[in-house]
Amino acid sequence: MSTVNLIMAREGLPAGPSVFLAGPTPDRSAPVPSWRPDAIRALAAQWTGDQPLTVLSPESRNGERADRYETQVDWETNVRKTASAILFWIPRDIVVLPGFTTNVEFGLDVTSGRAVLGCPPDCPDPQRNRYLIYVARRHGVPVCTTLADTAAAALQIVRHHITHPAPPTRGGTW
Repeated sequence: MSTVNLIMAREGLPAGPSVFLAGPTPDRSAPVPSWRPDAIRALAAQWTGDQPLTVLSPESRNGERADRYETQVDWETNVRKTASAILFWIPRDIVVLPGFTTNVEFGLDVTSGRAVLGCPPDCPDPQRNRYLIYVARRHGVPVCTTLADTAAAALQIVRHHITHPAPPTRGGTW
């Protein structure tokens, strides 16, 4: 029976297959539901590996914020470097889910060989994802339009990572 374990911001990192959930995080000042529970359910429904899958969320357990901004940034940076796959889901809404940090993270991870980009075409501001989609395609990063398909693409990378621990590098020509 496959299992999924959830690790949240600033918690310890177990060994084994993992997916980091990158994308805009709801802000307490403009509360909207997080997309991450749906992503966790999609990953759990599709995971068939022999080992437990660790899902890594940058959201804080019980809403407890980091003591320092740098603590959170450092945790996220380290987790993105060690995750088997990085699932970017960007339901762009400039007002409540702008994803500005996500843009930078995607730029840093696009050539890692572990990134997947999901951009729902029915989000409030889909045109704001156009550049990311273009860059992803230039670098051979899978681009999906549903969360289920994005999860499936991330799990394909995880399965590849299990059998080939050194991730392939992707690169486009400019």
